[in-house]
Amino acid sequence: MRAVICNEFAPYKTLQIGEMDDPVPVDGQIVIDIKAAGVNFPDILLVEGKYQMKPPTPFIPGGECAGVVSAVGDKVQGFKAGDRVIAATLLSAFADKVAVYATQAAPMPDSMPFEEGAALITTYATTIHALKQRAELKAGESLVVLGAGGGVGTAAVQLGKALGAKVIAAARGADKLAAARKAGADETIDYDAEDLKARIKELTGGEGADVVYDAVGSHYSEAALRATRWGARFLVVGFAAGDIPKIPLNLALLNSRDIRGVFWGAWAAHDPKGNAANMAELFRLYEAGKIKPMVSATYPLEDVTKAFDDLMARKVTGKAVLTL
Repeated sequence: MRAVICNEFAPYKTLQIGEMDDPVPVDGQIVIDIKAAGVNFPDILLVEGKYQMKPPTPFIPGGECAGVVSAVGDKVQGFKAGDRVIAATLLSAFADKVAVYATQAAPMPDSMPFEEGAALITTYATTIHALKQRAELKAGESLVVLGAGGGVGTAAVQLGKALGAKVIAAARGADKLAAARKAGADETIDYDAEDLKARIKELTGGEGADVVYDAVGSHYSEAALRATRWGARFLVVGFAAGDIPKIPLNLALLNSRDIRGVFWGAWAAHDPKGNAANMAELFRLYEAGKIKPMVSATYPLEDVTKAFDDLMARKVTGKAVLTL
């Protein structure tokens, strides 16, 4: 099979397309013929050795995919050859085939295209966990989404609206803000052209936001945290801007704010039943038309480095997907 191969931790432009043996399922595994694979910022971190885990090399990157089951190992229940599925793989999705444990996969609605299925699991599963289990977001609360024009950000906007929040989308530039409005944002802020703290305060009637969803980091984090109200919840999701902020802890003390980390993958391993319930809710919301992955760019497998280039240059509004 064809695969993107990372032979050593190095800049992503060194990735190569090569041939690997087809995977064979062990007990509890299924093999998926991949039709589409989502492209995410953590994929770049993994390839360059900057992620919190470092897999042994060589490895195939790619953390999520959608496709068709082609083989089923022993002790697998609920899947058969021919089933359409999505899967959280962490690694190995940038290839023609992948073997995953059945617990990593979920049946995909017939109405969902493979490109949208591949764009769903990482961003939306992370976000529904962030907003439900970590933020305990309530209908009528205000939610600020940083980086609202990207794949994670548009997922947060859509899910925030589906959960009944007033969503304030903060991003850089007209294209990203347009994507956030298309996703359903009530208000938008260009945080490179406007005072982020002042605008959040203004848009919340001077009270400050109830919840901040921060997948960006850098200097935006502290400005947004300072614009939250009493008892607010600040969600640490990621650091797409590159810099991990150093937050003065007195900001948590003031206004009794909570700073809450979000690590969906670890939580899903600790609470598989809770994760399965979240996934089922995502599919219900999709079929009800309340969420829809915004796939703005697709690339053939051979153009994986171009996909990474566009992601790093902030050229992707919504989600980028490799197609096979």
